[in-house]
Amino acid sequence: MPAMPLYLYNSLGRRKEEFVPLDPARVTLYACGPTVYNPPHIGNARAAVVYDVLYRVLRRHYPNVVYARNITDVDDKINQAAKDADLPIAAIAARYTEIYHRDVAALGVLPPVIEPRATDHIDTIIAMIETLLRVGSAYVAADHVLFDVTGFPAYGQLSGRTRDEMIAGARVEVAPFKRDPGDFILWKPSTLDLPGWDSPWGRGRPGWHIECSAMIERHLGQTIDIHGGGNDLKFPHHENEIAQSVCAHGGAPFCRYWVHNGFVEVDSEKMSKSLGNVLLVQNLVQRFPGEALRLALIRGRYREPLSWSDELVEQAKSQLTRLYGALQRLEAFDVEVAPTAAPPKFHAAMDDDLNTSLAIAVLMEQASVANTATDEATLRRCKAALLAGGAELGLLQQAPAAWFSQASAGAIDAARVDYLIAERNAARAAKDWATADRVRGQIAALGVSIQDGPHGTQWRVD
Repeated sequence: MPAMPLYLYNSLGRRKEEFVPLDPARVTLYACGPTVYNPPHIGNARAAVVYDVLYRVLRRHYPNVVYARNITDVDDKINQAAKDADLPIAAIAARYTEIYHRDVAALGVLPPVIEPRATDHIDTIIAMIETLLRVGSAYVAADHVLFDVTGFPAYGQLSGRTRDEMIAGARVEVAPFKRDPGDFILWKPSTLDLPGWDSPWGRGRPGWHIECSAMIERHLGQTIDIHGGGNDLKFPHHENEIAQSVCAHGGAPFCRYWVHNGFVEVDSEKMSKSLGNVLLVQNLVQRFPGEALRLALIRGRYREPLSWSDELVEQAKSQLTRLYGALQRLEAFDVEVAPTAAPPKFHAAMDDDLNTSLAIAVLMEQASVANTATDEATLRRCKAALLAGGAELGLLQQAPAAWFSQASAGAIDAARVDYLIAERNAARAAKDWATADRVRGQIAALGVSIQDGPHGTQWRVD
């Protein structure tokens, strides 16, 4: 067991609790991933970064952390995006999956251990729905299968909403075939122009909520340790996951700790298309280093709203410059960097519900010591502390020279080239040849030629 306990704020109990996994030899973490119909914005990126940090903290404590982050690749929004772009639905999903991978990687997000896709789990979804029908928790009506919320007394416990609030906030069609307005869809029919699979209830596709429950069941088990997601997913998505999973598994608990991150706000308002304030990651990384964006996302407490601005990112850049400056002074010292090399105050902050703002302050203190100390033992200790703490935050993973280098006129920015190649490959995967050609032109304008081959896309300076 870890020397210091880890505490997390559990949304289910609405309090901070000591984290004690079911099995310390196999800790399970699931985070809701993207629905792949458009590029991720900085709010989506906050969730990816937060659960990446949690994953890193858990790995310090436990030898085997099974982290799953799903891809929702069957959804009505994907269907509409495909129709709007006049592209196959699978091409839209493939394109935006690759863009998501590219964008979160630019922010230093590690790949999850498992990345299940909804369309690979249709058999598991159908089997779970059949179980819910068999135990009387679901019913068939007008070629739909629906979950009966009235048969689950604990419904609403996570979100804390009243019955009227849940019906008003469900954002689902109050269809005449529902027994109760709060009942939600497990399976719905598909017309020939939409994705569909054969099932006992006819050709159709799953509802959104059942997908995560089925993927969790297959890869992580009936009861998991931690489930993460944005605050907006508490209801209806996570509430519905609990109901269907508990009922399908004979009353076994679904998730023991629920962790939710706050919104990213622009001018004190949540980002939305209607307000025109959506900030895409792919645009932000053209203006700022990905590492600065990551630090900006974790400078505040993850559960609280984050007010986004250029000033916030500039402050993050300044902090990174100070940290890399200290590491540059320490470059002559070779050190072994164990996860435990970070200062006890750093670990205490991270283990106190991911208090990243305090942990960053501890690293800034280490940088100050490194800039003033003269004895070798202290300098070595500072370097190990900076690198170990940085690794847990997903920061300070490049050479100081790389951070400080400024591209001179005519120089090639390798990161920029790699980013554009990934964007072109995403467009090619979606058979969006116009975008692929446009991006290839941008690459050529940098003085770079590319060659596609069996081992990927290679590039060279002309």
